[in-house]
Amino acid sequence: MAAPAKATDQKELGKALANKAAASNGQGKTIAQLFDEMKPAIAQAIPKHLTPERLLRIATTSIRTNPKLKVCTPESLLGAVMQCAQLGLEPSILGHAYLVPYRNKKKDAAGKDLGWVDEAQFQIGYKGYIELARRTGHVSSIVAQAVHEKDLFEYEYGIDEKLRHVPADGDRGPVTKYYAYAKFKDGGYSFMVMSKRDIELHRDKFSKAKTYGPWVDHFDEMAKKTVLKALMKYMPISVEFQKAVSMDETTKREVSDDMSEVIDVTDWSEAQVEEAGEERDPDTGFPTNSPPEDEVTFE
Repeated sequence: MAAPAKATDQKELGKALANKAAASNGQGKTIAQLFDEMKPAIAQAIPKHLTPERLLRIATTSIRTNPKLKVCTPESLLGAVMQCAQLGLEPSILGHAYLVPYRNKKKDAAGKDLGWVDEAQFQIGYKGYIELARRTGHVSSIVAQAVHEKDLFEYEYGIDEKLRHVPADGDRGPVTKYYAYAKFKDGGYSFMVMSKRDIELHRDKFSKAKTYGPWVDHFDEMAKKTVLKALMKYMPISVEFQKAVSMDETTKREVSDDMSEVIDVTDWSEAQVEEAGEERDPDTGFPTNSPPEDEVTFE
């Protein structure tokens, strides 16, 4: 059995893998085959609580059950999965992280526009933020909650801050607000409250994936993530945590031993459909005809 690659070789291994996928576009290779080639790099990066086999199995399931991910470039999928590995977050319905398909602009080394391409973006879910915050060792408790119209909810900022939430019994009515609070091991605490309208305005301003993906399928979770991110601006967080946050909502076309240092190639301009004769979803720009789940290849 061959010895595993040394940690110092991980960056070169990752770059070679990404370059190979980009050069050939993974021609004729299944998701499982590409991920199998990636396993040595994953094994060196992944925390002890998660195994490469489990992470890649979950990622494969996410891709096979989302038609839009099936047409994303292999290098962007590898980059997104590697970010999951380094942060120890599972890309699944548990809300730790998401692989989000969208239309991105691609340019060559000289900056020449090469048109639009389908790529996967890595996004941290609200439960992922909670998990990362707990790992810092500074937080004893951190929570994000929704407030409904019939709940008893009182809060006040200032010198005498207070926060009180008593959920109503039975029908609680529609959601009106979201809040997050954190208790620190030194005895301090902090909280943030945002109205549902504030959340929607934030989504409309900062997300180009507001008509599909997590904002449509998991609005409540994304709203909690938004208020958590707002709260974290006032929390004592480590350099490692800041690096983790910097990886949220990014697209990477390389695999490295430190994914936070890989250039984010996300283009936030509005996607346009330029291909002729290809039926695509009017909202997302993705092909409406995707390959069967058991025949997914990058070709």
